[in-house]
Amino acid sequence: MTGRLKDKVAIITGAAGGIGSATGQLFCEEGAKVLLVDRDEPGLNSVVAQIRSAVPSAEIASLTADVSEEASASRIVSTAISTFGRIDVLVNNAGIRAYEALAEAKTETWDAILKTNLLSYAWLTREALPHLRASRGNIVNVSSTHGVNPRAGMGQYDVAKAGIISMTKTLAFEEAAHGIRANAVCPGLTLTPFHLRRAQAEGRTREDLDAEAAHGCLARRWAEPREIAYPILWLASDEASYITATAIMVDGGRFVVG
Repeated sequence: MTGRLKDKVAIITGAAGGIGSATGQLFCEEGAKVLLVDRDEPGLNSVVAQIRSAVPSAEIASLTADVSEEASASRIVSTAISTFGRIDVLVNNAGIRAYEALAEAKTETWDAILKTNLLSYAWLTREALPHLRASRGNIVNVSSTHGVNPRAGMGQYDVAKAGIISMTKTLAFEEAAHGIRANAVCPGLTLTPFHLRRAQAEGRTREDLDAEAAHGCLARRWAEPREIAYPILWLASDEASYITATAIMVDGGRFVVG
């Protein structure tokens, strides 16, 4: 632990998932005060307990909220301010998936994907900006390699992830005068509890998953969530003080299939 975020206050959404929970723990290890947000209350409580066990000194709070509801944004920001008094880092990470070809994409699926995966980022950023301006803080948005290299079968998800990259760059331009940096991280194959549960439901083994990753990137393996959390940490820290309006690929050299 080196204190790279000592005394910084961070909000992390999607905190009950693999990347969100790994980022929350790493931030706490590095001295941040962290508000974890997720709509999965049991999962969120489990993550909080896990982090407190691993990092006894952690200053951590949690809030159960559905970020796809616009009203949640102000509640999240108010909770961070009332608990910790300031906001220095916003990590927008919440996301859901859908597996529909665009020719069959339903309106309700579009609505759910865009509200959770894109609009929640816009709403929470808007509410947090006055506090981020005061602290000259920064925003890290979690997109995906598929925001740049889309594929068949998940068009709604990939469109939202592309929108995140565009929104990140626009924010960087608009907020530079206020000292705010905005960047995106684009994970590739990351082995989260979601992927393990889905594989189990489909009757696929860990060996099947490993074979998929071996043919999917130059690293020939899945990333662990903590391997995605480290670039998020770096962008959130003062070490990245000259980095803004960028999207970093954290994908093990992801193959692009034409």
